[in-house]
Formats: sequence, C-alpha cells, structure tokens
Amino acid sequence: MTTVRVAAVQASYVLMDREATLDCVEELTAVAARQGAQLVVFPEAFVPGTPFWIDTQPIWEGDDDWFRLLAENAVAVPGPATDRLAAIAHEHGVWLAIGVNERAPAGGTIYNTLLYLSPDAGLVEKHRKLVPTGSERTVWGTGDGSTLHVVETPFGRIGGLICWENYMPLARFHMYAQGVDLWLAPTLAGGDAWVASMRHLARENRMFVVGINPVLHADRIRADFPHRDRLVPADWLARNGSWVEPGNSVIVGPDGSMIAGPVREREETLIADLDLGSVRSARRMFDPVGHYNRPDVFRLHVDTSPRPPVVVESIALSEPENGATHR
Repeated sequence: MTTVRVAAVQASYVLMDREATLDCVEELTAVAARQGAQLVVFPEAFVPGTPFWIDTQPIWEGDDDWFRLLAENAVAVPGPATDRLAAIAHEHGVWLAIGVNERAPAGGTIYNTLLYLSPDAGLVEKHRKLVPTGSERTVWGTGDGSTLHVVETPFGRIGGLICWENYMPLARFHMYAQGVDLWLAPTLAGGDAWVASMRHLARENRMFVVGINPVLHADRIRADFPHRDRLVPADWLARNGSWVEPGNSVIVGPDGSMIAGPVREREETLIADLDLGSVRSARRMFDPVGHYNRPDVFRLHVDTSPRPPVVVESIALSEPENGATHR
C-alpha cells in the first residue's frame, strides 16, 4: 500500500442529459488529474442526475415525461457510456469511481449503480444499491449480493456502499472482511448527522472514508426542461431553499478526524493525499473483522449469487446411429 491522491468531485450534473453530463465528467476529471489525482470520485447517480421529482411531487403523479428522460439517458453497462468513461480514465491515467443510473439490458428497470474504472483495464467492477431508500423505490430496482466486492488497486483496496446502504451493518461487515482500506460513500444525504456517520464508519473499520455528494442549484435546471414549474414548485423552494442538491462532501481519516469538508452549496473538488499504509497501524487497537471479532459467537452468511430474472437451461441432445433423437 502507498499514498494516493484522491479527488472528491462535488459538482452539478446536467439533469437527465447523459452526454452533457459525461462532458462535465471529462472536464472535471482532467482538472483533477492536472492536480495529481490518482483516484477521482463522483457522486451518487451523477449520470444523468438524480430523479429528485420523487421528493418534490406526489409519487407517480404526472412524472411520465421525466421517467422517460431518465430511461433514455440511463447508462447501459457495459455500453457506449461506460466505454467513454473508460477512455476518460485511460486518457488521464486515473482510477474513476462514479455513480450512474444503470439501465437493464431488457425491461424498464433502472438501478442506482456505482462503477469502478481502471486507467488500464476500463470497467472493472460495478455495485448496485441493495435497497433504494423511501421514495427511491419508485424509480430504482434492488441489487443483489453479486456486486458486493472490494476493488484491488496499486495503492490499496477500495470499496464502499451507496447512501443509506452505509447504515446496513451486515453489508458493511461483509465489505470490511474483504480488507477495504479506502471507503467510498457516494450519497445524496445532507446535514451534520450524515457527516457524523462518515466519521463513525472511519473509526469502525479504521479506514479512510470519502463521502461525496452532488450539488445543484435550481437555476442550473434548463429553462426548457419538461414541466419545469412542477419539477421544482415555488412552494417547495420556499420550504427547502434553492439548492435542490445542497452538497455535503467530506474526506475522513481512520481516526474519524476531518481531513476535508464538509462542503455545501457550491461546486468544489476536495483533494487529499491519503497514506493507506496508516490503516494497518490504525487497526492494531481495533480490527472489527480480525482480533476484535468473535467468529465463535457471531457468523455472517452472505449469498453472492447473481439473481437474474430468467435462468435458461439447455439440455444436450444426442443423435444415435439410426438417426433417432434422444434426450
């Protein structure tokens, strides 16, 4: 393990516009790379943005045009958008972690997904959010255990969970058991309570934590967005303010200390040099899956089987000498 320079990019997406948002990703990654970043992390559901109408409007009331935009601009994995992300990672020589709205190859379901891309190998891993939170269940499907993996990099093991998945202790423990050194928590969660959670996770597994949020001011939503007046109604803005996504990004050390952030109500890239080797010494006092664990008392069973909607079985046929076909 070694020191890695991390860039946590708190930025605005171009709402429901995949290609324009990928343009932003390319530009922001280039800026981070010029500052020496080796790992560039983008927020939850960054491409093509958060379907936040689930919180500004009654659920399923007149959202057909918005959901169509989401489906049309979602990211097929793999596909042209992931190819472009791989090219961005390669061009700038960085590891890239980015949240996307993933479109299933068939059917109408969208998934809240975190992609990991290597500068040399392209797309190396994806994680689908296990349980969308609250109203999110009206737009995102559920993941399964087959995408709960830590990613090996030249500078250490990276991994993590999306937003309120971070409150799932068994999911965290499974990831901890894979030796994660740098935890990524792309999220939409705001406020001091979430920052406290990030500090707790860092102390719980004695690891570095990057919590990364999008930020979006209502003025950044294009004027011709379908039914824009209903998307962010005046009464909603009066109650919540003009920051649809206020941001809340942080970088935390293994002792729970704040290295950078929180940053709110502005676009900013947090840059920090993290000595992942210090994680080992931090765990000498507390290792939740090692000397501070009791496997004789507690044992976790994890099913990492993929759960596809259809399983196709093929029965081999043989052809005897007389030409008859037998099963």
